[in-house]
Amino acid sequence: MKRRIFLTSFAMMPTILPMILSARTAFAMKPEIFASRGIAIKGYDPVAYFKQGRAVRGSSDFETDYKGATFRFANAENLTDFIANPEAFAPQYGGYCAWAVSHGYTASIDPDAWTIDNGKLYLNYSLRVRAQWDADRQTRIKLGDQNWPAVLSR
Repeated sequence: MKRRIFLTSFAMMPTILPMILSARTAFAMKPEIFASRGIAIKGYDPVAYFKQGRAVRGSSDFETDYKGATFRFANAENLTDFIANPEAFAPQYGGYCAWAVSHGYTASIDPDAWTIDNGKLYLNYSLRVRAQWDADRQTRIKLGDQNWPAVLSR
């Protein structure tokens, strides 16, 4: 009897194994938006990079959820602008380090290490990494675009 159960279980492996592997992959995926403690861009206002040309800390008084993360804003106007067109203001590569994504992995960011290129916001791990990214930015963007979002499963 035990042998029969074993053989039946073994025969079911082609059916069960893909389900086990897909569940493992699903749990291994990183979130689409890099968010420290659920807060995107470490609490900085994504709209301010475009409007004020600098990193500005957002406030919990002005926040919204987008793709599973909370984005904070310095004022109601920036919040309204983001809600109206989040794709225009959300950082590329989910707010992960653009240099890292261009190299096929993800890393956290420093909100002060940012660049706007062709109307898109890119964040980097540090000012030093941003300098490396800037040295060959167009190639890095091309590679980042190719790697995104596959890097989330690595």
